[in-house]
Amino acid sequence: MTGNTGNTGNTGNTGNTGNTGNTGNIGGVGWFISDRVDLPFVTRLAPGGMSDLGSLRRNPPASFGDRQWSANWYAWRVLHHMVAEVPGWAATVDADGMFTNIRNTLVANFNSQIDDLVLAARDERPDAMGLILSQDSEFFSDFLAVLTIRPGSHPQTWRVLNIASLIGSFAALYFKDKYDLPRPTQICPALLPPIPVPGHSSWPSGHSTQAHLMKNCMLRIFAATAMPAADQMVWSADLTVLADEIARNREIAGLHYAGDSAGGARLADLMDTVILIPHAVPLFDQAIAAAAGEWQ
Repeated sequence: MTGNTGNTGNTGNTGNTGNTGNTGNIGGVGWFISDRVDLPFVTRLAPGGMSDLGSLRRNPPASFGDRQWSANWYAWRVLHHMVAEVPGWAATVDADGMFTNIRNTLVANFNSQIDDLVLAARDERPDAMGLILSQDSEFFSDFLAVLTIRPGSHPQTWRVLNIASLIGSFAALYFKDKYDLPRPTQICPALLPPIPVPGHSSWPSGHSTQAHLMKNCMLRIFAATAMPAADQMVWSADLTVLADEIARNREIAGLHYAGDSAGGARLADLMDTVILIPHAVPLFDQAIAAAAGEWQ
């Protein structure tokens, strides 16, 4: 799944997690419907003697319908609306002093951050290997496990997770393209990551951006419910640890600097609080409200 990971870990065909059917399919890879060759289902006569050309037809519906959009394709709709309705989103994010400072600090301290990665490879990589491998291709599963839900039990929440993943990937790749910072292995090849180094630049971390934006959106869902504050605090703690862990595992693997993870987390916060909410992207607002209804 890496190599051409413009999918940055969590997009692409990763809705196969737990037979979730990101593409609208029941089993991730789709199903197969068999039919008779000599007498296909659509040609069978209905009681009453209608013709054999499938005459039992409904009136055309007014539209495809929001409910018919599977989670990953609905996420693309929200992304398109965000770009159209908030055309200056990238400049707004880039003007943030903290975001800029994280990048400048990284560029000024490549060697010290490489030192940290060498120690992580020595001290942490063996124990983290299972998570490094599983989270490389997708980490929807991790969020579903922590939230103790399934796409079928919380379809609107699943939709929001897909939205956050896609917008996080889009935003991270925009700034990866703009700043084009080298990967740690371009400075220290001996880091030898156990998985292929993605074919895009280092800063900010896409995994970190996506995971932290998924966390932020979940907290926004909970805040829109009548959930007790104490319960929201538990979710906040659990999801924050999860997002931080996903980002950290990419450092342990030798794929990202700590500054990449910090940049991704800050980008996720800005996309949530500066871009998506104040500008009221309607499809995003609707998705959050619908998901909140699943947690009442």
